[in-house]
Amino acid sequence: MKYKYLFGPVPSRRLGLSLGIDLLPHKTCSFNCVYCECGPTTDLTLSRREYVPAKRVREELADFLSGKPDLDFITFAGSGEPTLHSRIGDILSFLKDEFPQYRVCVLTNGSLFHLKSVRNALMRADKVIPSLDAASVSVWKKLNRPHPSLHLKALMGGLEKFAKEYKGDYAVEVFIMPAVNDRAEELAKLKKALMRIAPSSVQLNSLIRPGAEKSLRAAKAASLVRIARFFAPLKVELSGSAPSDKISPDFKKSINDKIMSAVSRRPLTLEDLAALTGMRVVELAKTAEGLVASGRIVFVKQGKKMFIKNAGAREG
Repeated sequence: MKYKYLFGPVPSRRLGLSLGIDLLPHKTCSFNCVYCECGPTTDLTLSRREYVPAKRVREELADFLSGKPDLDFITFAGSGEPTLHSRIGDILSFLKDEFPQYRVCVLTNGSLFHLKSVRNALMRADKVIPSLDAASVSVWKKLNRPHPSLHLKALMGGLEKFAKEYKGDYAVEVFIMPAVNDRAEELAKLKKALMRIAPSSVQLNSLIRPGAEKSLRAAKAASLVRIARFFAPLKVELSGSAPSDKISPDFKKSINDKIMSAVSRRPLTLEDLAALTGMRVVELAKTAEGLVASGRIVFVKQGKKMFIKNAGAREG
């Protein structure tokens, strides 16, 4: 079966070997985050509906999982906000009923957690990771560029309600952007909000891949360590810079070869690679991390776009 709504498995820095589920057309989201690896949001919306057929997603999952693949997680992620899909709860319940041996994670911006229907839909997930990048409206709007009908107070209230109702592993991600949300005043507000939400853990993250705005820079490791200490007594995890190496060598080599073959001809964007390889942008972005780390490719800015270029390194 050719999979339209599944991607991977991909090696994830946080979740090990993860099979992704993408429930939305490319870049349909309630946020337009400056750092998004999938690029600018093209459909900024709060409309919840069945963007892709839930029946077809279940069929793809049944086919893929019938082979009993070795996975760390099945993850609702992809190129938009997964809780916009009105039947995410049905698909999640299908997984837990039919394939209970697999852990399921939902990566979300948390913007719809003020809706009880959304919170209820995620209750059977093993792990839920929403984001909270700012606790002041001006910084939140600068970083996340939310739909104009969204309100930060409602978002934080939804995260707090979910923490009280949910029994699984609840990690709130904070994406640190230098000179934007790492100032003392903003960090103090963030800590106060996180203490009130009381998640299982806080995940500190920063720029790894090029974002929607190409001029952004990553936070230094020392800065993330300092912020983690400041957030105590909250349990804080620093997202690593390297993806999981659990993925099978043959599978990894096949993906890497596709990318290297393409960029050896000329520099290409992630979107170019997606068109050439049939892979998804989010899948290619994660795979590119390992190739950058090994020195085989580099990201080069040309004009307003970020291109992937063969660095000329030999495979070890």
